Amino acid sequence: MSNTQSKKENLLVELFVEELPPKALKKLGESFAAALADSLKAQGLAGADSAVTPYASPRRLAAHLSGVLAQAPDRAVQQKLMPVSVALDASGQPTPALLKKLGALGLDATVVPQLKRAMDGKAEALFHDSVVQGATLAEGLQKALEEALGKLPIPKVMSYQLADGWTSVDFVRPAHGLVALHGADIVPVGVLGLQAGRNTEGHRFEALQSPVVLRDADSYAEQLEAEGAVIAGFAARRAEIVRQLQAAAAQLGGGVRPIDDEALLDEVTALVERPKVLVGQFEAEFLEVPQECLILTMKANQKYFPLLDAEGRLTHRFLLVSNIRPEDPSAVVGGNERVVRPRLADAKFFFDQDRKKTLESRVPGLARVVYHGKLGSQGERVERVRAIARAIGALLGGEVLAARADQAAMLAKADLLTDMVGEFPELQGVMGGYYARHDGLDGEVAAAIEDHYKPRFAGDQLPRHLLGVVVALADKLETLVGLFGIGQVPTGDKDPFALRRHALGVIRMLSEKQLPLSVEALLKLAAEPFGALLNAPLAPLGDFIYDRLSSGLREQGYSAQEVDAVLALRPPHLAEVPRRLQAVRAFASLPEAESLAAANKRVGNILKKAEGLMVPQVDTALLVEAPERALHDALVAARPVSDAAFERGDYAASLQALAALKVPVDAFFDAVMVNAEDAALRANRLGLLATLHAAMNRVADLSKLAA
Repeated sequence: MSNTQSKKENLLVELFVEELPPKALKKLGESFAAALADSLKAQGLAGADSAVTPYASPRRLAAHLSGVLAQAPDRAVQQKLMPVSVALDASGQPTPALLKKLGALGLDATVVPQLKRAMDGKAEALFHDSVVQGATLAEGLQKALEEALGKLPIPKVMSYQLADGWTSVDFVRPAHGLVALHGADIVPVGVLGLQAGRNTEGHRFEALQSPVVLRDADSYAEQLEAEGAVIAGFAARRAEIVRQLQAAAAQLGGGVRPIDDEALLDEVTALVERPKVLVGQFEAEFLEVPQECLILTMKANQKYFPLLDAEGRLTHRFLLVSNIRPEDPSAVVGGNERVVRPRLADAKFFFDQDRKKTLESRVPGLARVVYHGKLGSQGERVERVRAIARAIGALLGGEVLAARADQAAMLAKADLLTDMVGEFPELQGVMGGYYARHDGLDGEVAAAIEDHYKPRFAGDQLPRHLLGVVVALADKLETLVGLFGIGQVPTGDKDPFALRRHALGVIRMLSEKQLPLSVEALLKLAAEPFGALLNAPLAPLGDFIYDRLSSGLREQGYSAQEVDAVLALRPPHLAEVPRRLQAVRAFASLPEAESLAAANKRVGNILKKAEGLMVPQVDTALLVEAPERALHDALVAARPVSDAAFERGDYAASLQALAALKVPVDAFFDAVMVNAEDAALRANRLGLLATLHAAMNRVADLSKLAA
């Protein structure tokens, strides 16, 4: 390979487009850069240590890759042709089949003496060795570009015509420019009707140069910022916005801070090329409206960062991120203040109008709101949630809690019919809490209405009070039982009713709130209000909940063996699961654990194969062998200690008491024939093993710990 061919330079590729969808920009930029790098590395044009830097702004996707070759090294390739028995005749001459294969490869009979023989499985085959010339960067980058565009996670493709007025192209947004620089040299590639060059465009209004003529691959970010007034890197632009937000808040003083919202920050980063944070304000009278409404309208509709005071209360100021940096920003600020005012006025109007009717007066209207074609209206659903909440409330707090749970459950969905929730569905529950307080309802009832959707997402807070937990459990159980009961089971990635999230919510409340309620009992009582509506068995729902629990525990760092050992017994009270897991982990660290787990597995297999149901009882008169007597005596000594620890909830001590069984268990299996010819002896020994099995598996199925 010549020095020119082996020249290693940094590579810059940029696709200049119309404004990209902001919520997808970050992923688009990362995907574009990663796919380009992966393809070039796979073709040998870039090494494994080549560093890739993604760039993404509202109007560009770009990637910088270090150490890219002008031409990939040649590589040796060995190709299997066919079995020798097919390729050569009895005299060793090439058969027509071999000649045909060689012809397809552009070869002839003259290469036959150079073909290699080697074993391929049980038969000998012919192989052809050749050297494939490495791809040039122009060839490799063309392929990489096409692959990268094909892999982009485009939310929605649009079709547009090229300048010829005839050719149609499908892409996320119309593309207007392509840059490909290897060092300072243009790489001749083309996509989407564009040919690569070195010119790109800067900021629509504030670029100092138009176009920006890139000197080389390494000057891209610096030239775009200096000449084009664009911060090309997504991460760099995001960091600059954060810096300006914090500086602007600090300048205002009084401990104010911008609201913390990573998704909003990403979206705003995707909307601007040259961020400038400015301060706006609105009339303080709007603060009479619940701050959740004002915050949501400012974030969702205007992409503003509301400012909170030191106590976390909303102030009448906000931060906006402009895409221009005028010397006098008053016009920009004033324009944004004029735009946000009607939004806040709408929120105030909705709030004022909604409070003219009580929540209770809205409940009958839920009968006209469809919930599900097979499960009826929201009104019917509310009646089921009320029944489930009453039942759970009675179990946890008697008639008083049952009555309060019934009241909160009756009102929990009423805010679905308010104007505010109609405009901002994200506020359901939250607004119900505000309106309940306005109606003069008890504070815990209002909190339960607000909290009954919790936890809404992973890591979200649980309901604050027991009343809220009862209503939230009832709501989630009604959803799970109803949809599983009509066969609406999540499949693969599809979970349109968020049943996985509902199951995790049930698990968290039962576990973290230490509720003495079993999953099986809850599913049974939740099914009763449905009557004949359900036509599918609910056993899969129990499996589904324990599967969600299993996945969550593994994510917390417990091993698959530990989780399987505990959940194999389906502990009725999920609050016990963490303590059982800790006990199993402690037991597994004992020197006796491995042997006892293996013995437990062996005992389980023996009992499975035995005919009939093994009764865990022993006739001491039939213990004729010394090792079986020793095992029985050890079990009699250890079991009361283990059982007593289990009953007081000390699961670690319960398992550790079983360690004393290792020696007698090993001796038993070494010397005693379980399947004795004498039926009475055999039954007694199986009874001894059944007793042992029952004693060992109260905390967890220890056989799951066996290798």
